[in-house]
Amino acid sequence: MKVLVTGAAGFIGAALSEKLLARGDQVIGVDNLSDYYDVRLKQSRLARLKSDANFLDLRLDIADGEGVEKLFAGEKPQRVVNLAAQAGVRYAAKNPHAYTQTNISGFLNILEGCRHHPVEHLVFASSSSVYGANTKVPFSVHHNVDHPVSLYAATKKANELMAHAYSHLYGTPATGLRFFTVYGPWGRPDMSLFLFVKKILAGEPIDVFNYGKHQRDFTYIDDIVDGVIRVLDRPALPNADWSGDAPDPATSRAPYALYNIGNNNSVDLEHYIKVIEDCLGMRAKRNLLPLQPGDVVATWADVDDLARDMDYRPGTPIEVGVKRFVDWYKNYYGLA
Repeated sequence: MKVLVTGAAGFIGAALSEKLLARGDQVIGVDNLSDYYDVRLKQSRLARLKSDANFLDLRLDIADGEGVEKLFAGEKPQRVVNLAAQAGVRYAAKNPHAYTQTNISGFLNILEGCRHHPVEHLVFASSSSVYGANTKVPFSVHHNVDHPVSLYAATKKANELMAHAYSHLYGTPATGLRFFTVYGPWGRPDMSLFLFVKKILAGEPIDVFNYGKHQRDFTYIDDIVDGVIRVLDRPALPNADWSGDAPDPATSRAPYALYNIGNNNSVDLEHYIKVIEDCLGMRAKRNLLPLQPGDVVATWADVDDLARDMDYRPGTPIEVGVKRFVDWYKNYYGLA
């Protein structure tokens, strides 16, 4: 299979590309190497992929409509996984235009590429952030999600709506995946695990928002990649039972579907920090702070649909996943 992976130098994109290559797929890896976080880490991820002859490494910003059109016309991917995005909830307050440029305009270019050069399946990254002000847990894809509390969440909700419109109008099979707090080796430096480990090792206090009363559905990277591949291999189909009288947000008469992809287990932040402390053999100094604008108190993924349709079974306990990250971090930064 020839698969286009956007955001291939990113955390999930690189891990996904590695697994696709391992099973013999051709991967067209697209990334603009944004400096939102350390570009050297992105380059290190890519270096692991470029040794495979089936990996094509391309520098391209998906907001470049002409460049995306040339990419689709020239490479003719069979399937597409769109992971390129401006991530982060809090950064949106500083640079909102980065979110509309990549997450809205860039995603539109991907949809147009899939429209004019038909693909078998488009899988795209949504986010648990779309649940916003919802408080009923576990979060279900069958719940209404019309109250985002961050611009990032709003752009991801917009992606879901845009993909549905293209599925309806042009028959593009599209599946959206709402990722829940992904962590593991080669993870993002702006996320809690990376920040906590870095600061604890340096003897610096960690910022603990909402005074530590957060709960998150932490999901290990290997479990995420397994789910993405299972979805990629089964293009979305129309739901013959879908009714406009009682519309199900997760399915459609069009070839379109939405799934949560998480660990199906909400963990207290304080417990998560204790696991990190145990893995490091060090205690953390805490800087307790209030809930930040755009943050939600708790996330918890209902993955019943993904389990039913794709036989998805996340199986990595945080004690195992955090230990693997700590080992990777020390090795990568020469601290072992």
